[in-house]
Amino acid sequence: MLGRGLGKGDAPQTEHRVAPPSVAIGVCRDLTKAHSKTFYLGSRFFPALERQAVWAVYAACRSGDDIADELEAAQARIQLEAWWDGIQGVYERPTPQAADLLFQSLHWAVSQYPIPLSAFQELYLGLQMDLENCEYTTLADLELYCRRVAGVVGWLIAPICGYSGGERTLEQALMLGKAMQLTNILRDVGEDRMRGRLYLPLELRLKHGVTDSMLERGVVTPQYRALMLELSALARSWYKAGEAGIPRLKGSGRLAVLVAARAYEGILDSLERNDFDNFSKRAYVSGRKKLLLIPQAWWALRGL
Repeated sequence: MLGRGLGKGDAPQTEHRVAPPSVAIGVCRDLTKAHSKTFYLGSRFFPALERQAVWAVYAACRSGDDIADELEAAQARIQLEAWWDGIQGVYERPTPQAADLLFQSLHWAVSQYPIPLSAFQELYLGLQMDLENCEYTTLADLELYCRRVAGVVGWLIAPICGYSGGERTLEQALMLGKAMQLTNILRDVGEDRMRGRLYLPLELRLKHGVTDSMLERGVVTPQYRALMLELSALARSWYKAGEAGIPRLKGSGRLAVLVAARAYEGILDSLERNDFDNFSKRAYVSGRKKLLLIPQAWWALRGL
């Protein structure tokens, strides 16, 4: 399941690195910074070459996500197939597609680090879910979606910084990515409803008595608050499980991942302070608070 280059032992580290394509990596860096300031902040703590590989991976993932989010369904399906063909081509062709800077960057990254194609394949399946499903019935459905569109990002990042602990560490990386995706979902309920999407599973809405009319009105009711509390607690449990694997990452990758994780979890704190109003308010972590997380994360890692 882990795909190309990943077994059950430690992730191998290549001793001699090839310089990345600077212009292409610059595009990936700018895309990362523009679309996820939290992820970008964490990436700054990787060593230079690892950081650039992380940007290449993020940009490739983001480009697929943008196809599913921003295009009409018919056009999105065509473009998503082209994206998936391009991803596979990065692994199969000896030279990258010259016209696509994102694929140039990813080609370099996968040539330097054992980044598994199977993780991109799961992401592809997750993006297909976005095109096929507007709502999810069970919590298991939602968890599968979180795994595919974000959990597997942990499988893409861990081989770049290196890790010990084999499969267990990768499963913890998966949990961390799932936690971040569920956080995004809880933050963006109002925005997603405007796009005709609803990720809150039907079984939990029925459990808490949250009706479609409540969601359409965009009012935080006691029932809705209870639903948010349950899903927020689930996300926090995934963060806790995922952070347990961070000490098995190598080098400064530990600090990079922990800073990003703590910043994402801070969105849940902001959501709670907003009384779970994710219809008219956007939960976020300020730049100042993110900076304060850096010494806190560094100190936390000293005790691990």
